[in-house]
Amino acid sequence: MGEARQGPLAGVTILEFQGLGPGPFCAMMLADLGADVIRIDRAGAAAWGGAGDVLGRGRRSIAVDLKKPGAADLVLRLVARADGILEGFRPGVMERLGLGPEACLKANPKLIYGRMTGWGQDGPMALAPGHDINYLALSGMLWPLGPADRPPVPPLNLAADFGGGGMMLALGMVAALYSARTTGKGQVVDAAMVDGAAVLGTMVFGMIN
Repeated sequence: MGEARQGPLAGVTILEFQGLGPGPFCAMMLADLGADVIRIDRAGAAAWGGAGDVLGRGRRSIAVDLKKPGAADLVLRLVARADGILEGFRPGVMERLGLGPEACLKANPKLIYGRMTGWGQDGPMALAPGHDINYLALSGMLWPLGPADRPPVPPLNLAADFGGGGMMLALGMVAALYSARTTGKGQVVDAAMVDGAAVLGTMVFGMIN
């Protein structure tokens, strides 16, 4: 047996569905706070590993082919014993796999279901591809970055992907976990990176006349 986890989220179990960037960042933050995060990797396509997989630190993993018959039932058995899950697939993917919020909350009414997309679960751009710079631009936060007489300077993928997506989802899930402990009811925490980027710009927007 490994060492008991420490931190304010010790005793909390989170299932993370394998993804890239802001999803693993969110899971890393929860693990750093003491949560037992179990990553569900795609069978035959394990997440980036090795010494450079800093975002993958602090958690165990299992491989599941989510498209095979019976896979959803297997995951739902894990969901029944977890406190939360987090996923960053495009809208509708988890529902098609039989692992959407309705199915998971039926298996575990106290579950916190965290999900993250670029543009939200519905609306005209919900299924459109996107990257950090797209979310940042449409939020209005790309324009004020950099010198006034030069083009904007994108801040890597830190503002929308990690700050507006991963960190916002982590905060939302921690708040929802706190609520579940007092109410006994789970909920869906839905983070859209374009919205999160706009929230990060609150002070700047307030200074613009």
